[in-house]
Amino acid sequence: MPNTQKVALVTGGSRGIGRAICLELASLGYAVVINFNENITAAEDTREAVEALGVPAETCQGDISAKSHRDLMVAFTLERFGRIDLLVNNAGIAPKVRADILETDEEVFDEILNTNLKAPYFMTQGVANAMVDLRNDNTIDSGIIINLSSLRSYTAARNYGEYCISKAGVSMITKLFAVRLAEHGINVYEISPGIIETDMTSGDATKEYYNAKIAKGMAPINRWGKPEEVAKAVGAIAQGSYPFSTGQVFHIDGGWHLREL
Repeated sequence: MPNTQKVALVTGGSRGIGRAICLELASLGYAVVINFNENITAAEDTREAVEALGVPAETCQGDISAKSHRDLMVAFTLERFGRIDLLVNNAGIAPKVRADILETDEEVFDEILNTNLKAPYFMTQGVANAMVDLRNDNTIDSGIIINLSSLRSYTAARNYGEYCISKAGVSMITKLFAVRLAEHGINVYEISPGIIETDMTSGDATKEYYNAKIAKGMAPINRWGKPEEVAKAVGAIAQGSYPFSTGQVFHIDGGWHLREL
């Protein structure tokens, strides 16, 4: 019997923003495939939390920067559930050392762009092709793809260049696939988080840096954001609340993107 429950594949779904997204989608009735790379304990914990909300969940280990792993994630989701209604490209990494752009290491640059830019491009390509087939055989009514970018996509940081470039590229991925997939009933969106309390921002130096910015009045809503607040935006899109919108950017950043004289 065909599965009629909607299914979401969330990359980097075991911790931080990804975990919050998985729980939000589960609360909306989605079955969830939780991709993770290394931390199986966190992934299993998230799976149990999702299942506690009354929906099926699976963990799927894979390095999104590797084509074979991306292909296996898509194949695994289709084999387990028979459909993919929603892809959330959430997984990403930051450079371990914030190097001045005059000193950027090429290997680090390649690592960041392979994971943060190349991976979501080809993950989107693979899932989009699957969604087109699923639409054509009437397995799904529509498809949604959501890319997580960052305020860094349009904010220059002289010691974070490779990360900024990778996230700027994610913004263009959203536009490109939004245009290409509209004819197939697949909408593509970008969520641009601001400064969010996650593992990536938990280091003492990073917290000190952003706390100093907030103390000076960094944004209109002048505080740290929470993973659950980003997840709420994913949930609103996942419910189909924006059927006449594609390529849209949702800024979950306390108003940081605004300019004031």
